[in-house]
Amino acid sequence: MPLPLSALDLVPFASGSTSHAALLAAVDLARAVERLGFRRLWYAEHHNMPGIATTAPEILIAHIGQVTSRVRLGAGGVMLPNHASLKVAETYRLLEALHPGRIDLGIGRAPGTDPLTALALRRTRGAPLADDFLTQLAELSGFGNGTLPANHPFSKVRAMPDDVQLPPIWLLGSSDYSANVAAELGLGFAFAGHFSPDPPEHAMRVYRERFRAGPLDKPHAILALSVFCAATEEAATRMASSMLLSFAQLRAGHPGRMPSPEQALAHVYTPAERATVAQFSRLQLVGTPDRVRPALERLIESTQADEVMLATHAYDPAERIRSFELVAAAFG
Repeated sequence: MPLPLSALDLVPFASGSTSHAALLAAVDLARAVERLGFRRLWYAEHHNMPGIATTAPEILIAHIGQVTSRVRLGAGGVMLPNHASLKVAETYRLLEALHPGRIDLGIGRAPGTDPLTALALRRTRGAPLADDFLTQLAELSGFGNGTLPANHPFSKVRAMPDDVQLPPIWLLGSSDYSANVAAELGLGFAFAGHFSPDPPEHAMRVYRERFRAGPLDKPHAILALSVFCAATEEAATRMASSMLLSFAQLRAGHPGRMPSPEQALAHVYTPAERATVAQFSRLQLVGTPDRVRPALERLIESTQADEVMLATHAYDPAERIRSFELVAAAFG
């Protein structure tokens, strides 16, 4: 492969199915991407979204680690405002002890949900809109490497187990904010091109140009993209239709289980939904391998990505796996 391929799984919760079936499909996908030689498999943290089953990435990571042996597993990511830094440090040290050398810790600044649910998740309700991300991140790093200053109120607290390192931290973002922070701290950076309306080129360039050595000696940027690949254009478009309707319903304030392609293609879109779909469809790479590969290559060249992470949020688990197989084969 000209560069590593990785996968992001949101674990689709399909209409007419069950959460148990969705999790079994996640296991099948994990085995498939490992077989295909993918470098990483990450799980996103989302809450109060009926069509997404990844409320607790750490549980999936622990489980999937038992049925795989090589692929790196991580959160893409932990939404840090929802958690105490000590809890995150201990959780991911424990995962590192379970699966040594295979865990990544992706950190996000957003709550991964709507404002009301975000408030219900918060460890404190005193200042629900306070942005203390940088303070939390510094605490997480301090707990992870034992470098909290002596005058810090938690300086005598140790994150356990303390005989393993905190896994590598990656900052996730859909703008240049996290790109700047990751560059300043010498961390890896992952751009959420699978849903961000902003083009990835600017944030990826900012990260690379401003990078200063830290935990990483040199920058490493991952570009996440929404990709639907099939043997025919019609089949790829059909597979992608479920995600388009899901996104339109979410934006309209009516989230539900992931609809089938039949439901999506039969849906009569309102003008507002059509506008949402028109915007979101521009973020998807949809088609046969002969169409998807050059589109990916153009984005790789324009962003100078070190790695591409594919997100294929599809209704049919078999079609989803086939999409990853076709992209892997297209890249040799």
